Amino acid sequence: MARRPTIKDIARRAGVSESAVSFALNDRPGVSKDTRARIREVAEELGWQPNSAARALSGERSGAVGLVLARPAQTLGVESFFLQLVSGIQEVLAADRVALLFQVVDGIDAECAVYRRWWAERRVDGVLVVDPRTDDPRPELLARLGLPAVLIGGTGGGGELSSVWADDARAMARVVEHLYGLGHRRITHIAGLPGLAHTARRIASLRAEAVARGLDPEHVRSVVTDYSDAEGAAATRRVLAEPAPPTALVYDNDVMAVAGIAVAAELGIAVPGRISVVAWDDSALCRVTHPRLTALVRDTAGFGRLAAEELLAVLAGSPPRARESERPRLEPRESTAPPAAHTDSDPFLEPLP
Repeated sequence: MARRPTIKDIARRAGVSESAVSFALNDRPGVSKDTRARIREVAEELGWQPNSAARALSGERSGAVGLVLARPAQTLGVESFFLQLVSGIQEVLAADRVALLFQVVDGIDAECAVYRRWWAERRVDGVLVVDPRTDDPRPELLARLGLPAVLIGGTGGGGELSSVWADDARAMARVVEHLYGLGHRRITHIAGLPGLAHTARRIASLRAEAVARGLDPEHVRSVVTDYSDAEGAAATRRVLAEPAPPTALVYDNDVMAVAGIAVAAELGIAVPGRISVVAWDDSALCRVTHPRLTALVRDTAGFGRLAAEELLAVLAGSPPRARESERPRLEPRESTAPPAAHTDSDPFLEPLP
């Protein structure tokens, strides 16, 4: 195995003492400008990098931040949202030469255990926290540990942690406005995981928009899933088999929306002739599916960049704050249209008001 270069190797090559090397590499006084430059040049030639574990033990930063996902592992490989989010995070961290430590766990308790271990081992300087819960133990834990953190997808309110957030309520209102304007009065929201704060916000917004328009709450509702194509398809099959099925479906991600269209095709239900479909997150899937999916478009990578920038600011001493990301916009495509005229033999078709 190749041996990692040490401070002793640099000192020998540069012809100086080990203490001079330590001063130069840690930006401390005690060496001349020319000696500092020569030492750093030698360190670069040898490929020397600071030992993050040793730096952490000495009280310096580890040079890494953490991200833990407590979601079913099988849903991560098919959902583009997290891939785009992480790409944006990594873009900012890489530019600042900060590593990203990533771990997938099976639940919130396991996630909290990871934070405790990372804090005890000084593995990370801070963490990015995703999927805020309606009853979330993580902010209090992180504040108690003194582990800097940024909450991704918070509510935009105050708190001990910085947060970056998106206006899910307004986005859902825009979706309902679009479908209501087309004439839809029976709308089902195929939602994501129950207990997540953004799931709750979307459900609440759908209900509020239905009440504001005088729609029957039995015909405008949400069904929770785990975000997977399998559960998205199963939920679609159930609601389409009801005596008064919806005429429009709103899915919390692109994967479930595509699975829903496949179920509709299997059942001989035309999209958008007999049912309209909206996907929450736009992606290549939405644009290559036939018909192309009406979707909420947002800069998910930009969301990740914003979160990483905020965490670096926190590490530099910035006080907690909430930053709103770019608001999603609805992109109408071929999967939404007015519901067809009513016939007694077809429960999918409802009369226009």
